[in-house]
Amino acid sequence: MRWFLRRLVFYAFAVWVALTLNFLLPRLMPGDPAGGVLQHLSPAQIQANPGIIQTYEALLGGGKGTIWHDYAAYVQRLGHLNFGISTSNYPAPVSAVIGRTLPYSIFLVGVAFLIAFAVGTAVGMFAAWRRGGGVDTVVVPTLMALSAFPAFFTALLGVYFLGIKLHWFPIQHAYDSGLEPGLNWSFLTSALRHSELPILVIVSAYAGGWVLNMRTVMINTISEDYVAMAHAKGLPDRRVMTRYAGRNAILPPLNGFAAQFAGAVGGLVFIEYVFSYPGAGLTLQQAALGNDYPLTQALLLVFAICVIASNFIMDLLNFLLDPRVRTA
Repeated sequence: MRWFLRRLVFYAFAVWVALTLNFLLPRLMPGDPAGGVLQHLSPAQIQANPGIIQTYEALLGGGKGTIWHDYAAYVQRLGHLNFGISTSNYPAPVSAVIGRTLPYSIFLVGVAFLIAFAVGTAVGMFAAWRRGGGVDTVVVPTLMALSAFPAFFTALLGVYFLGIKLHWFPIQHAYDSGLEPGLNWSFLTSALRHSELPILVIVSAYAGGWVLNMRTVMINTISEDYVAMAHAKGLPDRRVMTRYAGRNAILPPLNGFAAQFAGAVGGLVFIEYVFSYPGAGLTLQQAALGNDYPLTQALLLVFAICVIASNFIMDLLNFLLDPRVRTA
């Protein structure tokens, strides 16, 4: 219980730091939030409403207040889950924009990262168990070579060769034009089809890291005495590989899951930009370029909390799976 409380306090402090940095960083960008709204209005509309600038500044949390006043108002709005109005999608609320785009990114990164983890762990474990075999000499170097390239470069290669040249996958957007998003078979199959190439790119970009980590730890685990004892008992090789060696070897790579996930979230902006995929990453890029303070702040906060939550979940899994953590 004491361990859990310590970790809870630590991650609560991390969330507060993320909130504070999220408040400060957009204010270092040029321009002002009200300008994003006013650029959609004609000079005649602005002249006809002399107080419209002050109205929008107050609406967007700006104005002539001090930075402390703005910070207090910012925290108060977050307490009510009020992220403000998006200036680049005016007059849509930020929560509506996030609710429209975030599910695409959650599906994309969630599915791709779980596949990358499963493939990398399985390939690394088998490559270490059969060192010098076909998997170890062909599959492992291939995955390592793919992971050496930046994700956006792999995405460009996938678009050119698999999309334009071979026409195996659609190369842009999240579903076919003319379809309305909804829980119907036509939309779901189209969305799945459009997500295949981005998922393949993410898997190829991150599976190599899992392979290398798992293979290295597995080689060291195979030399342990309890593995030799399992062989001496006459247990099948598959059971020794998975139940004895693999079960313990997976713990160190699992510790790096959150760090790899943070890298995947950061690279999501570039991948979605290449595929014109209307997720949270592409929306963040457009909001930053358009000086959309409320939307930029909200998306950065969502990304930060996702990374912090993944670290917290990994700590809980380590606590449950590793007896050394419980006794420390």
